[in-house]
Amino acid sequence: MADFAPTKALGRAILFVGALLLGAALFGRFDFVVLAAPFAIGTAVSVIRRPRVRPMAELSTVEPFVVEGGDAGASVGVGNPGTTGYDLALVRVRVPYWIDLEHAEHPYATSVAPGTISDIDLNGRVTRWGRHTLGPATAYAVGGDGLFISRGARTGSLLVKAYPVTEFFDADEAMPRAAGHVGGHRSRRPGQGGEIAGVRRFSPGDRLRRIDWRVSLRTRELHVVATLSDRDAEVVLLLDVLHEAGRSGGVDGTPSVLDTTVRAAAGIAEHYLHRGDRVSLVQYGYQVRRLRAGSGRRHYLTTLEWLLDVAPAGSAGDPPATMFGPHLVPGNALVMVLTPLIDVRSAGMLANLARAGRFVMAVDTLPIGLADPAIPPTGVGTSRWAGAAHRLWLLERANLVGQLREVGVPVVQWGGAGSLDEVLRGVARIALSRTAPGAVGMGMGS
Repeated sequence: MADFAPTKALGRAILFVGALLLGAALFGRFDFVVLAAPFAIGTAVSVIRRPRVRPMAELSTVEPFVVEGGDAGASVGVGNPGTTGYDLALVRVRVPYWIDLEHAEHPYATSVAPGTISDIDLNGRVTRWGRHTLGPATAYAVGGDGLFISRGARTGSLLVKAYPVTEFFDADEAMPRAAGHVGGHRSRRPGQGGEIAGVRRFSPGDRLRRIDWRVSLRTRELHVVATLSDRDAEVVLLLDVLHEAGRSGGVDGTPSVLDTTVRAAAGIAEHYLHRGDRVSLVQYGYQVRRLRAGSGRRHYLTTLEWLLDVAPAGSAGDPPATMFGPHLVPGNALVMVLTPLIDVRSAGMLANLARAGRFVMAVDTLPIGLADPAIPPTGVGTSRWAGAAHRLWLLERANLVGQLREVGVPVVQWGGAGSLDEVLRGVARIALSRTAPGAVGMGMGS
């Protein structure tokens, strides 16, 4: 198959020259021949000098991964391997919904000299987290003074990773139970650390620099300062993806349940990993996915990579209760369940974790607009009873939240920095009440 095909312009040129020659023959008009000669010669020269080889194209990105809201720079290289230049090279790029490229609705144009490569820079931004497929790009070359156009040179597609924006989160409360050996949290057991647990009598093996001379002089017995060991903790982020609610507006618009869940998970994970704790993630849906516990900067990048594949269940298979249980959650971990609480199965899962002795807290990820009874639902197919049905559903949901609190599961609306402190304080008190007497050092009074 030929690499170049004639355009409509070539057909019009041939038709025009033929009409003039036919008129000259029918009417004996020699001036028609003189008028047709330049068009015929120009068309013949353009046909002879037309390009013979179609262009080559390659699609590349400046950065293979970005943060949602960041720049998504890409480049299309159009090469001319022949010895004849192209009049024009046209490039069209298939752009996904969540990547906003400038002037993507029109083809991009450039000129390409023989034996050279011209780059077309595509500037835009990614408006939502996830894995987005950019491309393919198709390049067409126009030659022979616009009389010929090449077959399309198609590039491959590129996977653009857009990591979620990390919502700032900072919890000042201690973990309910520290389990590791080294970390930034106060443990429940005595040991070498910087947190003062109390003052006790001197015993063989105590370091002299731990002696509290003020108390020793007052009691006339040696006393030392007891400290609590610094321990790391394990945090389990359980993402409820049984359902998606709300319409995502991207990084600049209103978030959906999935947007809030993923961004909150990224912020919480960053906070605890920065403090030296271990974080694991579990996706609760018709297919259970799990990321094993880890710590450090590398695990944070792995967490962001894992979050890119979070998606609503969208299935009607076996109920999640048959595939998920408390055995997947360590007994000494703090379990933060990010859930919109719109499915009774999610509430049952939370209750089962609480009854199994896990330290559980539910983080409500339902957007405020969907939970406001003053804002009636709108959209296609909305009837006059939609407002009443929405208020009734909110009452049922409030009753569900109340039942969870009765079984010891605190529920708090996600609000970023400090929004979970009060609940974490309550969980820490519950953990302290479960600790055996004597595990915590004596008070400061002596």
